Amino acid sequence: MEDQSVVDVGDVRLAYRTWGDSYGSPVVLLHGLGGSAADWEEAGPLLGQEWRVFALDLRGHGESDWPDAYDLELMAEDVVGFLGELELDRVGLVGHGMGGAVARLVAQEHSDRVERLVLVETPAPFPGDPGPAGRPEGPVDYDENAVAAVRAQLAEPGPGAPDGLGDIVSPTLIVTGGPDSALEQHRQADMASLIPDSRLITVPGGHRPHRTRADQVAAHITEFFTS
Repeated sequence: MEDQSVVDVGDVRLAYRTWGDSYGSPVVLLHGLGGSAADWEEAGPLLGQEWRVFALDLRGHGESDWPDAYDLELMAEDVVGFLGELELDRVGLVGHGMGGAVARLVAQEHSDRVERLVLVETPAPFPGDPGPAGRPEGPVDYDENAVAAVRAQLAEPGPGAPDGLGDIVSPTLIVTGGPDSALEQHRQADMASLIPDSRLITVPGGHRPHRTRADQVAAHITEFFTS
């Protein structure tokens, strides 16, 4: 069963969904740019068969607050604050796209909070195309200012950004979407080579394999978390 809740983290109210046994080990899911916790509706219940799953609406997205300031670092601080408010000590942290970039920062700066890290179709911290953003049609539930700010940061992450990959000590699984993805796939291997304890797999499902191949992605995550 899915539950929906909100929590105040500093000056920002964050909405989140949960699945699974309340006594299960915690897994936190972060969505991509222009998405929301609803992006995990397929994979979340599957992961909830093994874990206590929390899917966040990051700031500027979904039912969470849309404040004036947006960048990946602020979103990472929000995630750490969320862990504190819910008294989650160490978690499995899973991020798609922008959410993977946020998860990566949390793992770099707060290694004691991340048991294992999964990056699904996450832009590597090198200059270039940040990948797809937003929904192609229909009404949107995100702040356009957030999309613009984060896309700019993903496209130009700064000259020292790749060095931070070496600070990730959590075992890391990188999931790519294969040839149907618009994300630069060769950069995924480059990112994997810089994270000390990482492995790279492909689930052919385009940029959103957690939706198009939810059963496969959930199975890979579960195997990784239990290996």
